[in-house]
Amino acid sequence: MSVITVFNQKGGVGKTTTCVNLAAGLARMQRNPLAIDLDAQAHLTLSCGLNGIGSHDSIASFFKDERPLSELLKPSAAAGLQVIAGHVELARIDALYGSNKKITGKLRAGLRESFSDRGTPILIDCCPMLGVLTLNALLAADRILIPVSADYLSLRGVQRLEIALQALEQSLQRAFPRKVVVTRFDSRRRLSYEIYDTLKRRVGDALCRTCITENVSLAESPGHGMDIFRYAPASTGARDYQALTEELEESGFFA
Repeated sequence: MSVITVFNQKGGVGKTTTCVNLAAGLARMQRNPLAIDLDAQAHLTLSCGLNGIGSHDSIASFFKDERPLSELLKPSAAAGLQVIAGHVELARIDALYGSNKKITGKLRAGLRESFSDRGTPILIDCCPMLGVLTLNALLAADRILIPVSADYLSLRGVQRLEIALQALEQSLQRAFPRKVVVTRFDSRRRLSYEIYDTLKRRVGDALCRTCITENVSLAESPGHGMDIFRYAPASTGARDYQALTEELEESGFFA
């Protein structure tokens, strides 16, 4: 079992898009991945073609009703990809359990209980805030993937995120290996290249070679409940996410 948490404190950077399409890319490689939607907006769930999932059948039930994660698996529209759905009820978790320090390790324990013998990648999509749910995802992670859109506000957000992760590493006395991927890259804009070069200087080899190009098909595919490979297999978005999946797989990121 290898757990990858996809996270950025800034919204609109392609976090869910990246999580969905990496999971779909891994499914195409016969890796039989599992995607977990830990966001109350449940956009990953919808992007995987799952509609009408009730709270009791979502990951909210794991936190509130103690349902084992293995009972919450749903097949997605993409062959070879299973999903644990998100639900709006997740918005209440911080309010209900925010004062309970033990709750932050609940997801890690649940994953070990249900999937310790599962030799495939588990990808977790988080909400863009550092609350109880995100801390659960970070503490459960073997590695972290940080999507950064090619704009200055997103670049500044990376600095704040690095500070937060370093503080967490110091507190827990453990490292969080991570990779950064540039999304919404526009080859017509000099700014996109400046953002990439700046990140390269800051994070070095942690920056993925592959950039995700701004592409209308990537914006349209969630509305059809499809990953990019099913919606527009010949698109630039499909090419980029295939390349990113292969790059991360070859580097051992999903191992």
